[in-house]
Amino acid sequence: MKELERDLGLPSVFAISIGAMIGSGIFILPALALEVAGPAVIVAYALAGLLVVPAALSKSEMATAMPKAGGTYIYIERGMGPLLGTVAGVGTWFSLSFKGALALVGGVPYLLLLFDLPLRPVALSVAAVLILVNVVGAKQTGRLQVGIVVVMLAALGWFAAGSAPSVQQANYAGFFDAGLGGLLAATGLVFVSYAGVTKVASVAEEVENPGRNIPLGILGSLAFTTVLYVAIVAVLVGVTDPGSVAGSLTPMAVAAEATLGQFGVVVVILAAILALVSTANAGVLSSSRYPFAMSRDKLAPPSFSAVSERFGTPVASITLTGAVLLVLIAFVPILDIAKLASAFQILVFGLINVAVVAFREGNAEYDPEFTSPLYPWLQVFGAVTAALLLTQMGSTALLGAVAITLGSVVWYVLYARPRVSREGVVTDAVRRQVGQSALSRTESAMDEPPREVLVALTKDLDDRRERSLVSVAADLVRPDDGRVVVVRFEEVPDQVPLTEAVTAQSPADRSYEARIEALAAELDVDIEADEIVSHDTKHAVVNFAAGRGIDAIVAEHEPLRLRSRLFGDPIDWVVRHAHCDVLLVDNLGYDSPERVVLSGDGGPYPPRAVSVAAAVAAANASELLLQHPPNPEMTEQHERTVGEYQTELSALLSVPVRTTSLRTDGGRPTRPDVVVRRAPDRGLRNVRFAGRPTAPSPRCTTITVYPHDSRRPGFAQRLLERVTF
Repeated sequence: MKELERDLGLPSVFAISIGAMIGSGIFILPALALEVAGPAVIVAYALAGLLVVPAALSKSEMATAMPKAGGTYIYIERGMGPLLGTVAGVGTWFSLSFKGALALVGGVPYLLLLFDLPLRPVALSVAAVLILVNVVGAKQTGRLQVGIVVVMLAALGWFAAGSAPSVQQANYAGFFDAGLGGLLAATGLVFVSYAGVTKVASVAEEVENPGRNIPLGILGSLAFTTVLYVAIVAVLVGVTDPGSVAGSLTPMAVAAEATLGQFGVVVVILAAILALVSTANAGVLSSSRYPFAMSRDKLAPPSFSAVSERFGTPVASITLTGAVLLVLIAFVPILDIAKLASAFQILVFGLINVAVVAFREGNAEYDPEFTSPLYPWLQVFGAVTAALLLTQMGSTALLGAVAITLGSVVWYVLYARPRVSREGVVTDAVRRQVGQSALSRTESAMDEPPREVLVALTKDLDDRRERSLVSVAADLVRPDDGRVVVVRFEEVPDQVPLTEAVTAQSPADRSYEARIEALAAELDVDIEADEIVSHDTKHAVVNFAAGRGIDAIVAEHEPLRLRSRLFGDPIDWVVRHAHCDVLLVDNLGYDSPERVVLSGDGGPYPPRAVSVAAAVAAANASELLLQHPPNPEMTEQHERTVGEYQTELSALLSVPVRTTSLRTDGGRPTRPDVVVRRAPDRGLRNVRFAGRPTAPSPRCTTITVYPHDSRRPGFAQRLLERVTF
């Protein structure tokens, strides 16, 4: 694949960044912000510049680690995955195009002060020239930008110096009359004035010595522009009568006329035109790189990544951006759309801060030449304040950002998803944290084996099945020399009174007690036998367990009979109401199992299921197999992280452990003797991986572990486990 030529030096970087900022932010927005906050608009500009710092530092860091064309898109796509990368790429591309169109249309009113010209035809002509310049090459673009910025800054400097002596203190009266709400609203409005500060990262692949020039260009231009904005707006407010500028289409011309006369007005008009043209030029330059970068990652058609052999620029990408720019100028009310795009820019700035955290905490190769200070607090501050500013943009702006986001998601689902198989660093970082949390809970569960287990016999069983249930319970309590309580629960109709005749022992009862006594001697475990007669077995089981302080209940899984279908499964009721863990056994025999399988569903193994499987394997000197379903969509990083989790889990156990995977045809390399599996999560029935088997075919005894609610992670944690693993 062809690479872009690195021919943009520090002056061009500085000029592109300043040119992308100084435009509508100084020549259009002060008049609108004055209507919202009054003289406090000066503080609003300073506050907005401060709130941009986290994103500027974060983007400087990522740009030195990944100096690739596409900037914001690249960082969010690599850090947070192709879905959010698509959202960031498409949304930022649109918003930059909108801002470019606004700059051109907003600059024409200044020109109309000198010439009687039609607004839109002039804007379309200037746009066509800028598109042609961008097609010719990045070097020519950078040189034009340097010239524009030098002339524009000289004019603005002359305006500030010449007007400062005319500042009237009375014009600052009622500075904070609009209150905190007005200040924050104005800050959200003028925040877009700084959106261009990081746009130079979009052409990072074309910057010479990016490790030095990108941070210097971004941070230096931000500091310079913040000071310039505050100074210019302070002078503008100080030299004009209160209310005379608010709402004006040409506020800088009004201020210049009050202090510098007609010559000053002409100079400011020329500066305004140059500034707004430079904003549009920087917008075309940077926004056209987003389709280019997305195309290289298969998120956009391949034609957008083609570099012209003649000009060395992505002609198709620039042409598409230019076409959108021309359509917007000709047919769309630009101001409202630019505000919508600005809201999305604030959202993207928040995502930039999150992306830095993802890269640093993830397992990706990430080695920036420049690192952001005060990590991660600066990034947290940037993400939180971005969310706060979004609330100040109004419902229309928020709805527009949502529309752009949904459109990007639809494009990803319909076009990009079948073509990519990547995941973001943040996904792996979250997956690792989820795995570590599961390991910590597992370690705690291993340190707290059940001391007293109830074997609830709720129906007539043959001696073999009865012995299997007692043996399972004995293996659970053996590590801590605990006790097994085996209780036969007999249910009689409500019409039958619970008299001594009903509770009298029968020969079958005495035979049962003898069998349990023999099992206690055979299994070398303290086992107690008992019988309970009641009108409601499920309540009796729960009440007995609560009264004895039972740690776990072991019962045979009830088949779903007609009675269960009509009135509910009594064992299911026990699971939901017991104060302890419940183990339901699909009982096909339990006789010194040699292969114990801990069955997974793709997420971390539940701590209680791990402790049960480990206890069974240890009691029978068995091998423990960690089984997981196949996932053909699993990335190499995903597979590596899951493998590391399984390795750490194996280190916690004192039995031989190996991993195995179900075959895609449902088969198994070896048939297990006992399978331990997690209970189905009713709260996450719709969040599942279709087609993945979660347990082998029931050809052996299966123990389903239902932990008590107090031992289960919260819904959010379970959702993270299911999604990330």
